[in-house]
Amino acid sequence: MKKRVLVSVIGVFSLMFSAGQASAVPMRTMPEGDHFTSIEDGAIVKHRYSDGVAVDTLFGKKTQSCQLKFSDYEVSDGENVLLLKTESEPIYRHSSRANYYIYYRATDSLKPVSNDGKQQEATLSPNGKMVAYVREGNLYILDIYTNIEKQITSDGKKNEIINGIPDWVYEEEFAFSRGFEWSPSSDYLAFYRFDEREVEQYNMNVFGEKLYPENVTFKYPKAGENNSVVSIKIYSVLGGRTVTADIGQDEDIYIPRIQWSETTDVLAVHRTNRLQNKYDLLMTSAVNGNARIVYTEESKRYVEHIGNQKITFLADGRRMIVKNETSGYRHLYLYDLSGKKLSNITVGDWEVIDICGIDQKNRYVYYTSSEVSPLEKHFYRVRFNGKGKQRLTVGSGTNNIVMSGNAEYYIKHFNNTTTPTITTLHSSLRNSQLRILKDNKEAVASLAKQNLPVKEFMTFKSADGQELNAYMIKPLDFDQNKKYPVFMTQYSGPGSQQVLNRWGNSWEVELVKEGYIVACVDGRGTGARGYEFRSCTYGDLGKYEVEDQIEAARQIAALPYVDSSRVGIYGWSYGGFMSLNCILKGSDVFKMAISVAPVTSWRFYDTIYTEVYNSTPQLNPSGYDDNSPIHFADSLKGNLLIVHGTSDDNVHIQNAYRMIDALLDADKDFDWMIFPDRNHSMGSRRNYLYRKMIEYTKDNL
Repeated sequence: MKKRVLVSVIGVFSLMFSAGQASAVPMRTMPEGDHFTSIEDGAIVKHRYSDGVAVDTLFGKKTQSCQLKFSDYEVSDGENVLLLKTESEPIYRHSSRANYYIYYRATDSLKPVSNDGKQQEATLSPNGKMVAYVREGNLYILDIYTNIEKQITSDGKKNEIINGIPDWVYEEEFAFSRGFEWSPSSDYLAFYRFDEREVEQYNMNVFGEKLYPENVTFKYPKAGENNSVVSIKIYSVLGGRTVTADIGQDEDIYIPRIQWSETTDVLAVHRTNRLQNKYDLLMTSAVNGNARIVYTEESKRYVEHIGNQKITFLADGRRMIVKNETSGYRHLYLYDLSGKKLSNITVGDWEVIDICGIDQKNRYVYYTSSEVSPLEKHFYRVRFNGKGKQRLTVGSGTNNIVMSGNAEYYIKHFNNTTTPTITTLHSSLRNSQLRILKDNKEAVASLAKQNLPVKEFMTFKSADGQELNAYMIKPLDFDQNKKYPVFMTQYSGPGSQQVLNRWGNSWEVELVKEGYIVACVDGRGTGARGYEFRSCTYGDLGKYEVEDQIEAARQIAALPYVDSSRVGIYGWSYGGFMSLNCILKGSDVFKMAISVAPVTSWRFYDTIYTEVYNSTPQLNPSGYDDNSPIHFADSLKGNLLIVHGTSDDNVHIQNAYRMIDALLDADKDFDWMIFPDRNHSMGSRRNYLYRKMIEYTKDNL
């Protein structure tokens, strides 16, 4: 009976989550910006933004008798050719292998890209005449009209050389899976080459159903160890020649991104040093690979997140928009391509979150920011010179924006703690709503029957007096004259945020129905509050964040309606690292902790993530050891559950095993649960884990 009830609760959670993430049929803007495509009943249909009318079917029942089950697609600029992704199989977090097909609209015919095995990251050239892709670590180009395949590299070899896709740590931490980019003219193809021969290898058993487990190996650089040597190559399609981009003499660097300028065949190479506290933008000739530095940033701690929005090139070929936090907050600036700052686009004690679109004609930047509150996300526009700023969203909550290619239209997904997502289409210049794409009436009606509790926002004080944003979820029959146990949930990693005015709760809401108060506190190191607040944890991961959770727990325990003897804490990944430290260092406060897939020593985690926030173990050994829960195992007093998957390629089960061994050495009683062949997310075992964590909390808190 208990399990049946809990399964239904997980179903409610799934409904809450899907309602929070609800949107219209997934849309993809067309390059000209006036139309979008969507997948409808297995067909790819083209619509007008202005009125939503379907004007064409690019692929599907009306155009192709052989219905291909595809998971992704790409449309050429002329809409003559489509690239369809099928039979995809995941590799790591972002990467996959798949079979790709080319669909020719003129002849209503399909053709596989290759019959020599699955490919990775197949992508059409801008002129729609070629497809580039990776197979077995080598890069290929297919002329889709002559059907001639050209092999661009031949030295690819597993665990040694990779061309055109990232190694494990680049994929995970720089968050990309395609390591090549077409030039605007389609005349050049720039690509990464990773030499990972000097990177140490991680071995992972996959048990499956075989008599003997399979040993899976891949290169994983742990903090302080060797990274891949990365180079950037530029292949000339017409000349058949490859040149190497000049990225400097130092090989111990990172190249987080490459991108072509908006209108010319000049490649922008983004480079940081190993410690990631110096960033350079190099403009590189496609002809000979010669480069010049046009922009540099340096920081006393780190330059964070060199992603797709770090540099946005304008169509005039002379200017770029730079996102940086040199003012102490993440803002936008207009620069020319010689590196001269032309204007501040945004200014203030708040942070730009995303660039949503650029209106080149009217010189507007559209963006979201935390200006109203770190708990909210609102949509704005401002001119390139920083004038004429307007807030385009109203009310209180979270707005996720998707703009058309020419920025004439935008789709808004709005929600808050009491409002499931509503999706609407708007005209950008007039900022007028054109129509509702998806209302939330069905979700509201369904959820009303569940009578679910609502988050209450509040603040607590850190040990040094800073306000920390928090929320509580109380039982529906809450009585301030009673005493309630408290279950704290958190993640706490650098730049993260859990306390937000948005729809949806996680599995912990079931505990509220069982009479628990669920609380969450964003401590120092979390996001949207400026560089100093976020980066103060640098060099001491797990110090200030843990202090803040313990201090907040003390303040929560002191509330008149809280049973101070029954406070627990939970976290996953970084949050698991935190929950372990909290029950060990805050043993007088916490009665129970659940730690899922935790890092237990930053010496075990990867170079890119760990060193940007903690320097290297060679330069900062105390930052790695002083806050490792392994070294505090003998402090355990409360109830502890450790959970990990054996196939976790991200946070290796080595972390859990070392923690378990330390607790055994200290002769401590605790509980642990291992999930065979499960990765960092636990996959299909996730609902089972939720049930077990609910039961464990009810039995031990």
